[in-house]
Amino acid sequence: MRCRHLFKIAKKTLVITFFLSSVWTAAACALDGNEILRQVDENMQPQSYEMYRKLINIEPDGSRKEFVFYTVKKGQDKMVALFLSPASEKGRATLRLGDNMWLYIPNVGKPIRITSLQSVVGGIFNNSDILRLDYSLEYEAEKVTDQGDSYLLDLKAKSPSVAYAGLKMEIDKTTLLPTSIDCYAISGMLIKTLHYSKIKDFGAGLVRPSMLETSSPLYKGYKSVMLFAKIKKRELADEVFTLNYMSRVDELR
Repeated sequence: MRCRHLFKIAKKTLVITFFLSSVWTAAACALDGNEILRQVDENMQPQSYEMYRKLINIEPDGSRKEFVFYTVKKGQDKMVALFLSPASEKGRATLRLGDNMWLYIPNVGKPIRITSLQSVVGGIFNNSDILRLDYSLEYEAEKVTDQGDSYLLDLKAKSPSVAYAGLKMEIDKTTLLPTSIDCYAISGMLIKTLHYSKIKDFGAGLVRPSMLETSSPLYKGYKSVMLFAKIKKRELADEVFTLNYMSRVDELR
């Protein structure tokens, strides 16, 4: 009888241990930061698409400067943005291939190399923000914090050429969409904060923020806003993402 009793206890202990192990494994899978980040990228845009954006720079005195772009992207690392307005910028185009970026200006010969931390529009958005690639391509998760309704990902740049050495990304747990991102220099200094808002249904199953606002402790009183419109899937030839095609991007519209 005593042996049978001990056997029952051992069996229960084994079942409990197996259950707890399964729970811990499931929790670990649920909190895989790199998988969460990959899902965020997938929820934010199709692999190949076109879209229109308006970028607004607001100065401390309330004055504004607006830019409108037509943008196409293919895969994780190819993007082109064409200036549609203002008239003084119309026809300019920027191309990003991985870490490499160029600016094309009509009637100025060949495209000019630019860097991720520069800004072709001024304001707080830099070229990396305007020509944003998939986050999972440039960053890897070092830590995941479950905050109840959201996850907080501590992200580290995979390469020193990335605009920000680290990010703290807050992600809505239900939608797996970003709500805010703190961007840091390698020194640990906060460079800027990005705020995503105004969730919109763009059709074809794409539901994501339609507004991105940014502020920076380095530019007190300044603010930049990006509004997204007409995001839709589109197959694009590799030729579109070449230096020779930059003068012809408007043909895609």
